[in-house]
Amino acid sequence: MKREHRIFHVIRNFLFSSVNREFLVFLFFLALSGIFWLLMTLNESYEKEIKLPVQIVNVPQNVVLTSDSIDTIKVTLNDKGLMIMNYLYGERLKPLKINFKTYTRGNGSGSVSSAELQRLAYQQLSASTKIVSSKPDKLEFFYNYGLRKRVPVKWTGRVTPEHPYFISDVEYSPDSVDVFTSQERLDSINVVYTEPLNYANFHDTLSVRCYLHKQKGVKHVPDNIGVTFHTDVLTEARIANIPIKGINMPEGKVLRTFPAKITVRFVTGVNRYRKLSANDFSVVVDYNEIAKHPSDKCTLILRDAPEEISRVSLEMKQVDYLIEED
Repeated sequence: MKREHRIFHVIRNFLFSSVNREFLVFLFFLALSGIFWLLMTLNESYEKEIKLPVQIVNVPQNVVLTSDSIDTIKVTLNDKGLMIMNYLYGERLKPLKINFKTYTRGNGSGSVSSAELQRLAYQQLSASTKIVSSKPDKLEFFYNYGLRKRVPVKWTGRVTPEHPYFISDVEYSPDSVDVFTSQERLDSINVVYTEPLNYANFHDTLSVRCYLHKQKGVKHVPDNIGVTFHTDVLTEARIANIPIKGINMPEGKVLRTFPAKITVRFVTGVNRYRKLSANDFSVVVDYNEIAKHPSDKCTLILRDAPEEISRVSLEMKQVDYLIEED
């Protein structure tokens, strides 16, 4: 107890010494002037843009809103600084409630003018507050009665792995979404695209979560998907012993070529190449072409090849042949 009493005396003597007494007086008048400055500042008029939440209410159960969710409007207010501070940090403004039945046009859309939005906003503002401007100029909403269509999704943008890797496969989760809009729009929508994706200089599998590209009056469920880009190393490859077959052959005739088998060259990924075989390719000779253009050699046609390969070419374009009776 005596120790605490002694500490108190030391602090008191320090604070109220002649030097520190002057410093305390200085701090007092500094704080007082700061308060006066703050009061004068808050008493001046200011303009400040704030966000007002918006809700569409009384929507019938059989109606699906298909427009982008407009959850706020921006209004620029003019009032004393104290009132502006209250709007920003004090009591939060309540959402503007847009009555669906009041503003629907009955044709799958509805609209609320800027003047009407300001009228609704004034209902909860102070009498001294003036609205200088508001954004957007009008609020539009779209709806239907449950019309939907399931469509696939595709990515857009620029996704480039580092050399020598390339994108070997793309997976979507989910790979399709439900689209809600008017019947006319549904008939014209066959695919939904993501927002542009931009990634570069990667070599491992890349997985991203992205939103779908927004369209006016169109709702996507879900509105975001997962996209996975699988990579592989690009390689030049070849597969030999692909049999050459004749097509459109007359009955009783057989085509023999020399050689009877051919090699195909192409570019693909290492992992994909390991899964390929000669059965994945089809090389043919068309008898109708031989009949039209008789020659010592016949032209080879690559009829079938896997989609995952590129720059496909045959080792030879023409070969010797013989047509025999069966």
